[in-house]
Amino acid sequence: MTQDHTTSPDAAAPAATPWRPSRTVAVVLAGGTGTRLGLGIPKQLLKIAGKPIIEHTLAVFEAAPEIDEIIVLMAVGHVADAQQIVDKAGFRKVSKVIEGGDTRNATTRIALDAVGEGDVNILFHDAVRPLVSARIVRECVNALWTYSAVDVAIPSADTIIQVDQEDCIVDIPVRSTLRRGQTPQAFRSGTIREAYRHAEGDPNFAATDDCGVVLRYLPGTPIKVIDGSDENIKVTHPVDVHLADKLFQLAAAQAPRLSDHRSYSEELTGRTVVIFGGSYGIGHDLAELARRYGAQVFPFSRSSTGTHVERAQDVEAALKTAFEATGRIDYVVVTAGILEKGELAEMDQDTMDRVLQVNFVGPVIAARQSLPYLQQTKGQLLLYTSSSYTRGRAQYALYSATKAALVNLTQALADEWAEFGVRVNCINPERTATPMRTKAFGEEPEHTLLSAEAVAQASLDVLISELTGQVIDVRRAPGEPVVAVPAQPIGGADDELPSGVDAG
Repeated sequence: MTQDHTTSPDAAAPAATPWRPSRTVAVVLAGGTGTRLGLGIPKQLLKIAGKPIIEHTLAVFEAAPEIDEIIVLMAVGHVADAQQIVDKAGFRKVSKVIEGGDTRNATTRIALDAVGEGDVNILFHDAVRPLVSARIVRECVNALWTYSAVDVAIPSADTIIQVDQEDCIVDIPVRSTLRRGQTPQAFRSGTIREAYRHAEGDPNFAATDDCGVVLRYLPGTPIKVIDGSDENIKVTHPVDVHLADKLFQLAAAQAPRLSDHRSYSEELTGRTVVIFGGSYGIGHDLAELARRYGAQVFPFSRSSTGTHVERAQDVEAALKTAFEATGRIDYVVVTAGILEKGELAEMDQDTMDRVLQVNFVGPVIAARQSLPYLQQTKGQLLLYTSSSYTRGRAQYALYSATKAALVNLTQALADEWAEFGVRVNCINPERTATPMRTKAFGEEPEHTLLSAEAVAQASLDVLISELTGQVIDVRRAPGEPVVAVPAQPIGGADDELPSGVDAG
């Protein structure tokens, strides 16, 4: 990988005067039409992980503290579509949504005019690279303190060959010197403007890459290359849609952690939390934590309240009880689940039905019944998956399948319910110390397990966040103490116990 030496004083020739940009502008290039995807809409409007691709991309720059302003150059005829996405998402940094040109160089010129005069950092980024990271954005901006042009690239994992018009190899460049270019590409405004001024005199000028313009027309200008990432893919072909969707599904979202007890109390006092599966493990710890911060909590389970999450009438009665007591329901949490080990071919029908009903049908019922209440409060539904959702495992076929189904349910409902202002998320804890896990696997070394209390804290952070459609990984911090697991009561039903654990 290339090394970034942006802080080295002798990394480049010193500028005549220190670079002091007035602001940093991200220009999101969204001029594609989706022809190669075979779509009737521009590919940047295609939904991935519950949101249009361009919304994912804009969210990265909106959240980046290094970015002061965002300008969107949209495909002709679709400016209104992009503006609607910007308005609905509440992106405050987006100052303009305008039409791009019919070529890349025409689009860059429009962007430069939109940015205006003055010393400015400019980042050009493909709208259909929605998985660009905050780290890449930060390093691009930081590099501009030393360099006037910056590119993003990754090493080539493949051997690159050069062919002639007959498709015969004429050269095989040394792979160690080759990189695959990505975006953003970042420039000091004076540098990119000067490069395009020189290009105007070239009748054969046709840009597909802005760093290429600087390289060709300002050959003495060093172009710094920083490390991109394998995930920063460009959605161009049909297979890219599936890859990007899976990458989003596997990405670990992070909920912001509040700083003190008072902040949590301000968020939760007067709120109503309904927890299905609230007697033991994660559900129990979440209930206790929410109460501590002033929430009104209603835990329901088979053993404590006779509530079967897979029965619509039980769920309806539980929600009605909470609503009649408080006049509102802000959060509905479904931690109920069961884990049955065994070969699928040898599993009896009753066991299969119970796993499917409790682990999947139950959350579906809870979701349907909760929506009218959550619409009133712009609240959230929180579900739980397991790391086994990414790959089915022997002995846990139905369990893993239901956990994968909950992830897809989360993302689909987040999309469906966005118009109501209702958020839907899914917690994915690693192996967690819960009664259900102890029942399935026996005693395990405590230092290898995540505590239910830690998962409960992460769950609370997600509930009060603005996240939606996300799978939030919860991992054990080194040295974290493990909360003791209460014993499974004799005769107690395990369909009330938290299922968000790693089955292996």
